[in-house]
Amino acid sequence: MSLHEECGVFGVFTPNTEDVANIVYFGLYALQHRGQESCGIVVNNHGQFQSYKNLGLLNEVFTPSVLSRFSAGNMAVGHVRYGTTGATNRNNCQPIEVNHQKGRMALAHNGNLSNAYPLRTQLELSGAIFHSTSDTETIAYIITREQLTAPSLEEALSRTMNVLEGAYSLVLMAGEKMIAARDPFGFRPLCYGTTSDGGYVIASESCALKAVGATFERDILPGEILVFTKDGIVSHTEHCNKQKQHTCIFEYIYFARPDSVIDKVSVYGARVETGKILAKEHPVDADIVIGVPDSGLDAALGYAQQSGIPYGIGFVKNKYIGRTFISPGQSQRLDKVKIKLSPIAETVAGKRVVLIDDSIVRGTTSAQIVGLLREAGAKEIHMRISSPPFMHPCYYGTDVDSQEHLIACHHSIEEITKILGADSLGYLPMDKLCNLVGSDCYCDACFSGVYATSIPTDSGKDRFEQKLSEVGKEYC
Repeated sequence: MSLHEECGVFGVFTPNTEDVANIVYFGLYALQHRGQESCGIVVNNHGQFQSYKNLGLLNEVFTPSVLSRFSAGNMAVGHVRYGTTGATNRNNCQPIEVNHQKGRMALAHNGNLSNAYPLRTQLELSGAIFHSTSDTETIAYIITREQLTAPSLEEALSRTMNVLEGAYSLVLMAGEKMIAARDPFGFRPLCYGTTSDGGYVIASESCALKAVGATFERDILPGEILVFTKDGIVSHTEHCNKQKQHTCIFEYIYFARPDSVIDKVSVYGARVETGKILAKEHPVDADIVIGVPDSGLDAALGYAQQSGIPYGIGFVKNKYIGRTFISPGQSQRLDKVKIKLSPIAETVAGKRVVLIDDSIVRGTTSAQIVGLLREAGAKEIHMRISSPPFMHPCYYGTDVDSQEHLIACHHSIEEITKILGADSLGYLPMDKLCNLVGSDCYCDACFSGVYATSIPTDSGKDRFEQKLSEVGKEYC
């Protein structure tokens, strides 16, 4: 098992008809780090929807010829996916579109429902027919059902939120309005900004607003529903302040881009702080501090600042290969590490090296990185990790669904150090996580095992595929 990202959502609402597909394209480009399996864009030209979705990176799917086929419009929504529920196939690409008597709708979702399985089972027993195995379709189905009696789409969404559990940051586009919503715990980030022509932009991270020239306004509150129309913005807060906020702490450590600000906290600043804490908690005599690109670099800078040990660039990263976790197989992951990272011998040869990385999941990648430094002539390697040990599954959008392959669940720190081939190993202490965000309003369940919602009975990524297989056998 390796660590996986979740998804990125983006939406734009403009007062004029323009090339909104290109705006979404560049917004999604800034969010590519959040999902590299598939992507999609749906354009709304005053009620007429046009879409394209496929597997692959954004620039592979949306070639110039594909983008040129989109008509101008006044709204659009986009999505980049790494699925934590459902297989990697075109049916699971987002945004999900709904054609119904109550109107058309396109929905993009970042997160993971912890009660997706019972919700879907209930819907199927009532006659619902699903075309994908993503829990996003479950959300879309419930919203559509509630629309039958609700006075508005936002009321239908509010009623839907009464039955959803887990993480969901949503962008929902209808004929004449766009809606953004965040779950009451605020597990996953979501924010919005304004454009110079009076338009609005919604994004998983603030870095995507900057990419399209929008001005950041604020984070969408946990539990808040924001409705964007030609008349302005209306906020619905009936689901706010019902729960203590639980923003995923790993957004700050690894997921988000360092130039983003989430819930008023700088991601870059949080990562530098992890390095400073590591220097205090796990000091060592060394000659150079280096980080594993990209999320380990800021923590390495913090370690160097606090310790006084010089900071250096220890690796060159191949910009044309995605994160190692995208590889579905172990052999591919091993190959990709060597292609992705190349050590700079001049920096590490003959030196005592402090190596900073964001996490250790199964240990395979970390062992390879240590091996690369040994081959480059490093005298000592002292590994420091800017997160606590992974000990528990995540049910809120991070693809850590089993303890079976988590190295920290089966080995002591001393044993892990030997497995990795390092000289020493130190993790970020659990009780220091609050230093990163300045409060205790975060989710650390993957480290602590303390969950904000009930634990699902079936949480495997392919649980719906398995369900379909079992049903098929039953009727054969």
